[in-house]
Amino acid sequence: MNTPKLPQTSGSLFEAIQKNRVFPDSKYFVDCTPKSHPNEIEAAWEREKDAPGFDLKTFAETHFEVPDAGRSDADIPASQSCREHVRKLWPLLFRSSDAAGNAHSSLLPLPHPYVVPGGRFREIYYWDSYFTALGLAADGHADMALNMTRNFAHLINTVGHVPNGNRTYYLSRSQPPFFTFMVDLCLSLSDEVSVAEFLPAVLKEHAFWMDETGDAGRRAVNLPGGEILNRYWDDNPVPREESWFEDDELAHGLNAEARTRLFRDIRAACESGWDFTSRWFADGKSLSTIETTNILPADLNALLWFMEHKLAEWLGAHPVDGAPAAAHFAALAESRKAAMNRLMWDEKFGVFRDYNLKQQAQTNVISLAAVYPLFTGMATEAQAKGTARCIEAHFLMEGGLATTPVLTGQQWDAPNGWAPLQWMAIQGLHRYGHDELADTITRRWLEANERIFAHSGKMVEKYNVADTSGQAGGGEYPLQDGFGWSNGIFAALFDALNRGE
Repeated sequence: MNTPKLPQTSGSLFEAIQKNRVFPDSKYFVDCTPKSHPNEIEAAWEREKDAPGFDLKTFAETHFEVPDAGRSDADIPASQSCREHVRKLWPLLFRSSDAAGNAHSSLLPLPHPYVVPGGRFREIYYWDSYFTALGLAADGHADMALNMTRNFAHLINTVGHVPNGNRTYYLSRSQPPFFTFMVDLCLSLSDEVSVAEFLPAVLKEHAFWMDETGDAGRRAVNLPGGEILNRYWDDNPVPREESWFEDDELAHGLNAEARTRLFRDIRAACESGWDFTSRWFADGKSLSTIETTNILPADLNALLWFMEHKLAEWLGAHPVDGAPAAAHFAALAESRKAAMNRLMWDEKFGVFRDYNLKQQAQTNVISLAAVYPLFTGMATEAQAKGTARCIEAHFLMEGGLATTPVLTGQQWDAPNGWAPLQWMAIQGLHRYGHDELADTITRRWLEANERIFAHSGKMVEKYNVADTSGQAGGGEYPLQDGFGWSNGIFAALFDALNRGE
């Protein structure tokens, strides 16, 4: 789906505002809403921009509604515990359905209520929502988890995939495909939910990831051995609208071909959710060497294996007219698993690694992407044992698991830990019987969350797991509080630990 042309996301006014840093956060202006028809605003811009004394910020604030900051944590009554705080925080992150929408807003309207992460993130985010839903279920909001799953089915059916978030400027990319997990969760929460409601959307999402149209092959890559594995991608290789200034600066001095390649790889990294990390850097250190589209990621392919595995299971019980039979998806899952074992499993190190297409070799970076085969159930017992040893030796720190062992200053590298990766590591280790290590990670992560809450009264986006008295860093914006997936995983882990699970 093509991105609509809006004055706050494209054109000369947009570029002038971003280039001149009228607002310190590049995302601020793209979330503004025109007060009048875009044609009227553009005419006013052309008429006034060269006039003496013209002020760009005043013009923007005159012609656009600024983003809703939402309610703040100050609205929540004081809590004695982190767990109590999470329960009280949910309503602040709830948003009503916005099916009517505004034709000139960058917000994509959704037919059901939903949950936002918090802070500058005023819209849904795809993979965040699964981990948020785990906490919603723990706190008696199963209806909201179902609403969000239905919103994603709506997006798949209307735009062809679940975008990075429900904004027009996110339409050219998705995020890690957790929709199948969300459907699975909803099925576990209510006997009144039927897989038949969601199967067409799951099939359509699988087709999106397997689309090979275009000269570059997009997200599905045919390998010399005849297998198909997947990579992250973006269909619009230009500076990200929400980070236009940062991308344009990084590309300074590059020729047109190099700029296109850089922008696509930056955007593909955003589709991965890991923006940014040494996983995607050719030199392992610098964003300027990013090569995301050269890499077949272990996490993405494990998620797609799970999607194919569940499609085989669900179609076996609920055939869909015109869709491939269950056996088709079972064969795809087996082929993907064999290819991953051949290309991504490092027998010597005992861990799954990403695979670099250009180098035709595994990358040098180990990361918590290695836990996805355990989380999805794709790994063998021996692979799980090797992964557990690697986690304990290279990732386990005072406050939980570091994302990688590498210090680059990027937010998806050490010393940062992120809630979804803790959850997947813990659940994956439990699945294969490594309960002691899983419980250690659980306790350390919960204690780190509680320590930051005791100091700041906040649930934050990410945590410094090497020094739990310190603050996590990296990223293109200040540390955000709120925070959807941190709340969800804290609630789910806290309750499971106290139930003795």
